Amino acid sequence: MNRIIVTKALIGICAVVFAQDASAESGPFVGRWQWNRAESKVPPGQPAPKEVTAEILRMDGTHLSWSLTVLADDGAKSIESFEALTNGEFHPVNIDTMAAFSLKGNAIQATFKGPLGETDTLTCNLSADHRKMTCNGMVDNGDGRTTSYVDVYDRQ
Repeated sequence: MNRIIVTKALIGICAVVFAQDASAESGPFVGRWQWNRAESKVPPGQPAPKEVTAEILRMDGTHLSWSLTVLADDGAKSIESFEALTNGEFHPVNIDTMAAFSLKGNAIQATFKGPLGETDTLTCNLSADHRKMTCNGMVDNGDGRTTSYVDVYDRQ
């Protein structure tokens, strides 16, 4: 799995959604989130996008929905919409990636698995004012080598 910023943003988006009351369809975390490039630490050798915007559309206790817009440094723009189950079990999130999400106290843990045994595991925490989310992650390329990263998101 070639870990790209879309996967990292996906994780952060899910973490924001899981931090809500599971019965809520709207709340303080439903809305738009902006990836904070200056405060984030991209894994060595990975390209950083120019901009990532996430919009949380729905959270109902069993499913979540969101839209992600990524603007690459070369000007290429991609927009994707996603649906995911929120039961802590692995489910497909795209053609070659499985993901599982779980709530651990005040933190969210997410694990993504690629087709060749690669994993991307992270824990996300919200700031006290719920305006910033910090996700600390670790990528394992499937060969035992790991790389850490930090993604920071600001609420718009």
